[in-house]
Amino acid sequence: MDLVVVGRFGDATSISAVGTGSAFMQMVTFIITSLAMGATVMIGQHIGERKPKVAGDAVGTTIVLFAVLGIVLTVLLEVFAGNIVSLLQVPAEAFDKTVLYIRICSAGILIIIAYNVISGVLRGVGNANLPFLFVGVACVVNIVGDLLCVGVFHMDVAGAALATITAQLVSVIISIVVLRKQSMPISFSKEQCKVYPRELKRILNVGVPIALQETMVQISFLVINSIINDMGLMPSAGYGVAQKLVSFIMLVPSSVMQSVSAFVAQNIGAGQKDRAMKGFRTAMITGCAVGVVIFFAGFFGGARMSSLFTSDAEVIAQSADYLRGFSADCILTCVLFSSIGYFNGCGKSIPVMV
Repeated sequence: MDLVVVGRFGDATSISAVGTGSAFMQMVTFIITSLAMGATVMIGQHIGERKPKVAGDAVGTTIVLFAVLGIVLTVLLEVFAGNIVSLLQVPAEAFDKTVLYIRICSAGILIIIAYNVISGVLRGVGNANLPFLFVGVACVVNIVGDLLCVGVFHMDVAGAALATITAQLVSVIISIVVLRKQSMPISFSKEQCKVYPRELKRILNVGVPIALQETMVQISFLVINSIINDMGLMPSAGYGVAQKLVSFIMLVPSSVMQSVSAFVAQNIGAGQKDRAMKGFRTAMITGCAVGVVIFFAGFFGGARMSSLFTSDAEVIAQSADYLRGFSADCILTCVLFSSIGYFNGCGKSIPVMV
């Protein structure tokens, strides 16, 4: 939503800055989400094994692990934001705006991590409805924040970044309030907020290969982004719009992967391997059906979708060209991500990384 509002109230430099800045922050978020998958799988397996106390130990270890990670990431991104933007070869006109966007978003890394840890725990216990609800709340707050900060107060890129962080903060607060009233199949107390070496090892054994895989994928996209940024402002802005649409599209296979991982983990823990395989096949078929629809939308309707973000004809044309080339990937990723979810749920993430 931030790029939609910025595209309407800002110029090509703002679109380029938010497009590149959000692409980088998306990489950071995806890496965090991927690492959190290790916790989701372990919690799911412990619940399948009917070991609520051990599942609670995994939750406590996860909280400490990600708190430390959040502090380290915040410091690094705040200090090296300028260097990161230089590496991404952002057009000179959009350089300062991109640095500002990344620094503001980086200040909210702990909030992003808190949301992903909570969502990871909920998926591990088989509850995907609450994470969906929390995302919905964040979206509404983000839309209102963008319209106020960018549209009314004309804060441009800074307003978009602030709206994003505020939306995530509200979502985390609501999720904590809701969780305190939920009955969970986990035995957890504050005293368990410490590192349990056995659980830490198992979480990292699953999560690190997934995070490394996602890091490599996202770096490849950032390299493409860097190359396009070097082509000039309009290609950079067009790619920024296209990537926002791609990010939205990729929520489908990504959600399928996370759901399959949690489902398979619980069934593997309970010794129900056949049921885990049936879930994988169902997810793959369903995901492909949705992928076909998205393919046609991206291939034939790229210009129309891009026009939601900006009225600049050249930016729209650049974005539509990219979407035409990308759209076939929508079908392929639904197969790939379902397979990834199955292997992750089995606790075998190294083959996936390879």
